[in-house]
Amino acid sequence: MSRVVLTAVIPVAAVVLAGTSCSPGGYSGPLETVTVAAVPTELNALVYVAEDRGYFQENGILFELKDYDSGAAGAAGMLSGEADIAVAAEFPIVRQVFNKMDIVNFGTIAKYENTYIIWLADSGSRTIQDLRGKRIGVTLTTISEFYLGRTLELNGMNIEQVTLVDVKAPDSEKALAEGKVDAVVTWEPWADRINRRLGDKAITRAAQSAQYAYWNLVGSRGWVNNHRGTIERIVRALGQAEKYAAGNQDEAKAIVRELMNFEETYMDAIWPHYQFTLSLEQSMVIAMDDEARWMMGNKLTEDTVMPDFAAHIYADGMKAVKPEAVNIIR
Repeated sequence: MSRVVLTAVIPVAAVVLAGTSCSPGGYSGPLETVTVAAVPTELNALVYVAEDRGYFQENGILFELKDYDSGAAGAAGMLSGEADIAVAAEFPIVRQVFNKMDIVNFGTIAKYENTYIIWLADSGSRTIQDLRGKRIGVTLTTISEFYLGRTLELNGMNIEQVTLVDVKAPDSEKALAEGKVDAVVTWEPWADRINRRLGDKAITRAAQSAQYAYWNLVGSRGWVNNHRGTIERIVRALGQAEKYAAGNQDEAKAIVRELMNFEETYMDAIWPHYQFTLSLEQSMVIAMDDEARWMMGNKLTEDTVMPDFAAHIYADGMKAVKPEAVNIIR
Protein backbone atom coordinates (compact mmCIF):
# COMPACT_ATOMS: atom_id res chain seq x y z
CA MET A 1 0.00 0.00 0.00
CA SER A 2 1.14 3.53 -0.66
CA ARG A 3 1.75 5.58 2.43
CA VAL A 4 0.58 9.13 2.92
CA VAL A 5 3.37 11.64 3.39
CA LEU A 6 2.81 15.28 4.27
CA THR A 7 5.91 17.07 3.05
CA ALA A 8 4.93 20.23 4.85
CA VAL A 9 2.90 19.81 8.00
CA ILE A 10 0.19 22.42 8.45
CA PRO A 11 -0.55 22.79 12.17
CA VAL A 12 -3.89 21.21 13.03
CA ALA A 13 -4.95 24.32 14.91
CA ALA A 14 -4.48 26.41 11.81
CA VAL A 15 -6.80 24.14 9.85
CA VAL A 16 -9.39 23.92 12.60
CA LEU A 17 -9.41 27.59 13.50
CA ALA A 18 -9.22 28.94 9.98
CA GLY A 19 -11.94 27.85 7.62
CA THR A 20 -10.66 30.22 5.00
CA SER A 21 -7.35 31.23 3.52
CA CYS A 22 -6.55 34.82 2.76
CA SER A 23 -3.38 35.91 0.98
CA PRO A 24 -2.42 39.55 0.40
CA GLY A 25 -4.34 40.63 -2.68
CA GLY A 26 -4.96 37.00 -3.57
CA TYR A 27 -7.29 34.11 -2.82
CA SER A 28 -9.87 34.31 -0.05
CA GLY A 29 -11.95 31.22 0.42
CA PRO A 30 -12.04 27.76 2.00
CA LEU A 31 -8.91 25.66 2.19
CA GLU A 32 -9.11 22.77 -0.28
CA THR A 33 -7.24 19.50 0.19
CA VAL A 34 -5.69 18.09 -2.98
CA THR A 35 -4.31 14.55 -2.81
CA VAL A 36 -1.26 14.05 -5.01
CA ALA A 37 0.26 10.74 -6.15
CA ALA A 38 3.95 11.57 -6.06
CA VAL A 39 7.40 10.02 -6.12
CA PRO A 40 9.61 11.40 -3.33
CA THR A 41 12.20 13.09 -5.55
CA GLU A 42 14.01 16.34 -6.06
CA LEU A 43 11.97 16.72 -9.25
CA ASN A 44 9.22 18.01 -6.97
CA ALA A 45 11.42 20.92 -5.86
CA LEU A 46 8.82 23.56 -6.69
CA VAL A 47 6.17 21.63 -4.77
CA TYR A 48 8.44 21.33 -1.74
CA VAL A 49 9.38 25.00 -1.86
CA ALA A 50 5.73 26.04 -2.23
CA GLU A 51 4.81 24.01 0.84
CA ASP A 52 7.79 25.15 2.90
CA ARG A 53 7.15 28.82 2.10
CA GLY A 54 3.40 28.57 2.67
CA TYR A 55 2.46 29.45 -0.91
CA PHE A 56 -0.08 26.64 -1.23
CA GLN A 57 -1.91 27.70 1.89
CA GLU A 58 -1.85 31.34 0.76
CA ASN A 59 -3.73 30.14 -2.32
CA GLY A 60 -6.20 28.00 -0.37
CA ILE A 61 -4.57 24.64 -1.07
CA LEU A 62 -3.52 21.86 1.31
CA PHE A 63 -1.32 19.36 -0.54
CA GLU A 64 -1.41 15.77 0.71
CA LEU A 65 1.24 13.62 -0.97
CA LYS A 66 0.81 9.88 -1.43
CA ASP A 67 4.09 8.03 -1.92
CA TYR A 68 4.64 5.98 -5.12
CA ASP A 69 7.82 4.44 -6.51
CA SER A 70 7.46 5.86 -10.03
CA GLY A 71 5.52 8.50 -11.90
CA ALA A 72 3.88 5.76 -13.95
CA ALA A 73 2.60 4.06 -10.80
CA GLY A 74 1.40 7.40 -9.45
CA ALA A 75 -0.46 8.25 -12.65
CA ALA A 76 -2.10 4.81 -12.66
CA GLY A 77 -3.06 5.25 -9.01
CA MET A 78 -4.58 8.64 -9.72
CA LEU A 79 -6.62 7.27 -12.61
CA SER A 80 -7.94 4.49 -10.37
CA GLY A 81 -9.14 7.02 -7.81
CA GLU A 82 -6.32 6.83 -5.26
CA ALA A 83 -5.48 10.54 -5.63
CA ASP A 84 -6.82 13.70 -7.20
CA ILE A 85 -3.75 14.42 -9.31
CA ALA A 86 -0.29 12.97 -9.92
CA VAL A 87 3.18 14.03 -10.97
CA ALA A 88 4.70 12.02 -13.80
CA ALA A 89 6.95 12.19 -16.81
CA GLU A 90 5.39 12.52 -20.24
CA PHE A 91 5.93 8.84 -21.17
CA PRO A 92 3.31 7.49 -18.72
CA ILE A 93 0.89 10.01 -20.23
CA VAL A 94 1.61 8.52 -23.67
CA ARG A 95 0.96 5.02 -22.34
CA GLN A 96 -2.29 6.03 -20.65
CA VAL A 97 -3.52 7.75 -23.81
CA PHE A 98 -2.88 4.51 -25.70
CA ASN A 99 -4.78 2.76 -22.90
CA LYS A 100 -7.75 5.04 -23.76
CA MET A 101 -7.55 6.81 -20.41
CA ASP A 102 -8.63 10.44 -20.39
CA ILE A 103 -5.53 11.80 -18.69
CA VAL A 104 -4.77 15.53 -18.86
CA ASN A 105 -1.51 17.40 -18.27
CA PHE A 106 -1.96 20.88 -16.80
CA GLY A 107 1.61 21.92 -16.15
CA THR A 108 5.26 20.94 -16.41
CA ILE A 109 7.14 21.73 -13.20
CA ALA A 110 10.62 20.52 -14.19
CA LYS A 111 12.68 19.44 -17.17
CA TYR A 112 15.49 17.03 -16.43
CA GLU A 113 18.19 14.53 -17.34
CA ASN A 114 18.67 11.97 -14.60
CA THR A 115 18.50 8.45 -16.09
CA TYR A 116 21.48 6.11 -16.55
CA ILE A 117 22.45 2.60 -17.63
CA ILE A 118 24.79 0.94 -15.10
CA TRP A 119 26.59 -2.39 -15.12
CA LEU A 120 29.49 -3.99 -13.25
CA ALA A 121 32.98 -3.37 -14.60
CA ASP A 122 34.01 -7.01 -14.06
CA SER A 123 31.11 -8.32 -16.12
CA GLY A 124 33.11 -8.26 -19.33
CA SER A 125 30.85 -5.62 -20.90
CA ARG A 126 32.60 -2.42 -21.92
CA THR A 127 30.11 -0.80 -24.28
CA ILE A 128 26.36 -0.59 -24.78
CA GLN A 129 26.73 -3.07 -27.66
CA ASP A 130 28.12 -5.62 -25.19
CA LEU A 131 24.72 -5.69 -23.47
CA ARG A 132 23.23 -7.62 -26.40
CA GLY A 133 21.54 -10.73 -25.00
CA LYS A 134 21.89 -9.54 -21.40
CA ARG A 135 19.28 -9.17 -18.65
CA ILE A 136 18.56 -5.52 -18.01
CA GLY A 137 16.63 -4.34 -14.98
CA VAL A 138 14.28 -1.47 -15.72
CA THR A 139 11.04 -0.19 -14.20
CA LEU A 140 8.62 -1.20 -16.93
CA THR A 141 6.02 1.32 -18.21
CA THR A 142 8.20 4.24 -17.06
CA ILE A 143 10.18 6.60 -19.27
CA SER A 144 13.34 4.66 -18.39
CA GLU A 145 12.03 1.83 -20.60
CA PHE A 146 11.83 4.24 -23.52
CA TYR A 147 15.30 5.64 -22.84
CA LEU A 148 16.74 2.13 -22.78
CA GLY A 149 15.07 1.31 -26.09
CA ARG A 150 16.28 4.53 -27.69
CA THR A 151 19.85 4.03 -26.41
CA LEU A 152 19.92 0.52 -27.81
CA GLU A 153 18.71 1.79 -31.18
CA LEU A 154 21.41 4.48 -31.26
CA ASN A 155 23.91 1.66 -30.76
CA GLY A 156 22.58 -0.54 -33.56
CA MET A 157 20.35 -2.75 -31.42
CA ASN A 158 16.71 -2.99 -30.41
CA ILE A 159 14.90 -3.82 -27.23
CA GLU A 160 14.08 -7.35 -28.40
CA GLN A 161 17.80 -8.16 -28.28
CA VAL A 162 17.92 -7.89 -24.49
CA THR A 163 15.83 -9.46 -21.75
CA LEU A 164 13.90 -6.91 -19.72
CA VAL A 165 13.47 -7.58 -16.01
CA ASP A 166 10.98 -5.41 -14.12
CA VAL A 167 13.02 -3.85 -11.31
CA LYS A 168 11.79 -0.92 -9.22
CA ALA A 169 14.26 1.95 -9.02
CA PRO A 170 14.93 1.57 -5.26
CA ASP A 171 15.81 -2.11 -5.87
CA SER A 172 18.26 -1.48 -8.70
CA GLU A 173 21.46 -1.76 -6.66
CA LYS A 174 20.35 -4.97 -4.96
CA ALA A 175 19.31 -6.59 -8.25
CA LEU A 176 22.68 -5.72 -9.78
CA ALA A 177 24.73 -6.79 -6.76
CA GLU A 178 22.90 -10.13 -6.43
CA GLY A 179 23.34 -10.94 -10.11
CA LYS A 180 19.63 -10.96 -10.87
CA VAL A 181 20.37 -8.69 -13.82
CA ASP A 182 23.46 -7.81 -15.84
CA ALA A 183 22.69 -4.09 -15.98
CA VAL A 184 20.11 -1.64 -14.67
CA VAL A 185 18.45 1.46 -16.04
CA THR A 186 17.61 3.76 -13.17
CA TRP A 187 17.32 7.40 -12.18
CA GLU A 188 18.46 9.69 -9.40
CA PRO A 189 18.99 9.40 -6.52
CA TRP A 190 19.39 5.64 -7.03
CA ALA A 191 22.01 6.02 -9.77
CA ASP A 192 24.13 8.24 -7.53
CA ARG A 193 23.85 5.80 -4.63
CA ILE A 194 24.97 2.90 -6.82
CA ASN A 195 27.97 4.85 -8.08
CA ARG A 196 28.96 6.06 -4.61
CA ARG A 197 28.91 2.54 -3.19
CA LEU A 198 30.48 0.74 -6.15
CA GLY A 199 32.89 3.44 -7.30
CA ASP A 200 35.08 2.20 -10.16
CA LYS A 201 33.41 -1.21 -9.92
CA ALA A 202 30.50 0.25 -11.90
CA ILE A 203 30.31 1.52 -15.47
CA THR A 204 27.69 4.23 -15.98
CA ARG A 205 26.38 5.67 -19.22
CA ALA A 206 23.79 8.42 -19.72
CA ALA A 207 20.55 7.04 -21.12
CA GLN A 208 18.78 10.19 -22.30
CA SER A 209 21.02 11.26 -25.18
CA ALA A 210 20.66 14.92 -24.14
CA GLN A 211 16.85 14.67 -24.46
CA TYR A 212 15.01 16.34 -21.61
CA ALA A 213 12.19 14.58 -19.85
CA TYR A 214 9.24 16.60 -18.54
CA TRP A 215 7.84 16.30 -15.01
CA ASN A 216 4.15 17.10 -15.13
CA LEU A 217 1.04 17.66 -13.07
CA VAL A 218 -1.71 15.39 -14.41
CA GLY A 219 -5.32 14.63 -13.59
CA SER A 220 -8.31 12.91 -15.11
CA ARG A 221 -10.28 15.06 -17.53
CA GLY A 222 -13.26 14.94 -15.19
CA TRP A 223 -11.23 16.27 -12.25
CA VAL A 224 -9.58 18.95 -14.38
CA ASN A 225 -12.89 20.15 -15.82
CA ASN A 226 -14.40 20.40 -12.34
CA HIS A 227 -11.41 22.09 -10.67
CA ARG A 228 -10.25 24.82 -13.01
CA GLY A 229 -10.07 27.38 -10.22
CA THR A 230 -8.13 24.91 -8.08
CA ILE A 231 -5.66 24.33 -10.89
CA GLU A 232 -5.06 28.03 -11.33
CA ARG A 233 -4.37 28.39 -7.61
CA ILE A 234 -1.99 25.40 -7.65
CA VAL A 235 -0.08 26.85 -10.58
CA ARG A 236 -0.05 30.28 -8.94
CA ALA A 237 1.52 28.84 -5.78
CA LEU A 238 4.09 26.99 -7.87
CA GLY A 239 4.80 30.21 -9.76
CA GLN A 240 5.62 31.86 -6.45
CA ALA A 241 7.91 28.93 -5.65
CA GLU A 242 9.59 29.25 -9.04
CA LYS A 243 10.39 32.90 -8.42
CA TYR A 244 11.69 32.15 -4.94
CA ALA A 245 13.90 29.28 -6.15
CA ALA A 246 15.32 31.40 -8.97
CA GLY A 247 16.28 34.19 -6.59
CA ASN A 248 17.26 32.01 -3.64
CA GLN A 249 18.88 28.92 -5.14
CA ASP A 250 20.84 27.92 -2.05
CA GLU A 251 17.78 28.21 0.16
CA ALA A 252 15.66 26.22 -2.31
CA LYS A 253 18.29 23.49 -2.47
CA ALA A 254 18.42 23.42 1.32
CA ILE A 255 14.63 22.94 1.51
CA VAL A 256 14.82 19.92 -0.80
CA ARG A 257 17.99 18.56 0.81
CA GLU A 258 16.61 18.65 4.33
CA LEU A 259 13.24 17.22 3.32
CA MET A 260 14.76 14.35 1.34
CA ASN A 261 17.72 13.85 3.68
CA PHE A 262 20.18 14.26 0.81
CA GLU A 263 23.85 15.16 1.12
CA GLU A 264 24.90 18.63 0.02
CA THR A 265 27.39 17.16 -2.47
CA TYR A 266 24.59 15.23 -4.14
CA MET A 267 22.41 18.32 -4.46
CA ASP A 268 25.30 20.31 -5.95
CA ALA A 269 25.95 17.53 -8.47
CA ILE A 270 22.41 16.99 -9.72
CA TRP A 271 20.98 20.51 -9.58
CA PRO A 272 22.50 21.64 -12.92
CA HIS A 273 20.73 18.74 -14.68
CA TYR A 274 17.30 20.12 -13.78
CA GLN A 275 15.32 23.15 -14.90
CA PHE A 276 12.72 24.03 -12.27
CA THR A 277 10.44 26.19 -14.36
CA LEU A 278 6.72 26.16 -15.08
CA SER A 279 5.84 25.53 -18.72
CA LEU A 280 3.65 23.79 -21.28
CA GLU A 281 5.87 23.49 -24.32
CA GLN A 282 5.46 22.20 -27.84
CA SER A 283 8.80 20.44 -27.40
CA MET A 284 7.08 18.16 -24.88
CA VAL A 285 4.39 17.27 -27.41
CA ILE A 286 7.14 16.49 -29.95
CA ALA A 287 8.82 14.24 -27.38
CA MET A 288 5.51 12.45 -26.77
CA ASP A 289 5.06 11.90 -30.51
CA ASP A 290 8.56 10.41 -30.61
CA GLU A 291 7.79 8.12 -27.68
CA ALA A 292 4.49 7.07 -29.26
CA ARG A 293 6.24 6.18 -32.52
CA TRP A 294 8.71 4.08 -30.55
CA MET A 295 5.87 2.26 -28.78
CA MET A 296 4.04 1.57 -32.04
CA GLY A 297 7.26 0.49 -33.76
CA ASN A 298 8.01 -1.98 -30.98
CA LYS A 299 4.44 -3.32 -30.86
CA LEU A 300 3.91 -2.05 -27.30
CA THR A 301 0.47 -0.84 -28.35
CA GLU A 302 -2.04 -2.13 -30.86
CA ASP A 303 -2.71 1.42 -32.06
CA THR A 304 -1.27 2.44 -35.40
CA VAL A 305 -2.49 6.05 -35.51
CA MET A 306 -0.66 8.84 -33.69
CA PRO A 307 -2.83 10.27 -30.89
CA ASP A 308 -3.40 14.00 -30.60
CA PHE A 309 -1.44 14.60 -27.42
CA ALA A 310 -2.18 18.32 -27.48
CA ALA A 311 -5.81 17.35 -26.82
CA HIS A 312 -4.63 15.95 -23.47
CA ILE A 313 -3.25 19.29 -22.29
CA TYR A 314 -5.20 21.84 -20.27
CA ALA A 315 -3.39 25.16 -20.62
CA ASP A 316 -5.82 27.72 -19.16
CA GLY A 317 -4.43 27.50 -15.62
CA MET A 318 -0.88 28.05 -16.82
CA LYS A 319 -1.95 30.82 -19.19
CA ALA A 320 -3.62 32.67 -16.33
CA VAL A 321 -0.41 32.64 -14.29
CA LYS A 322 2.47 32.48 -16.78
CA PRO A 323 1.15 32.90 -20.34
CA GLU A 324 4.61 33.30 -21.84
CA ALA A 325 5.43 29.71 -20.80
CA VAL A 326 2.71 28.19 -23.00
CA ASN A 327 3.42 27.53 -26.69
CA ILE A 328 1.37 24.42 -27.45
CA ILE A 329 0.24 24.30 -31.07
CA ARG A 330 -3.36 23.17 -31.63
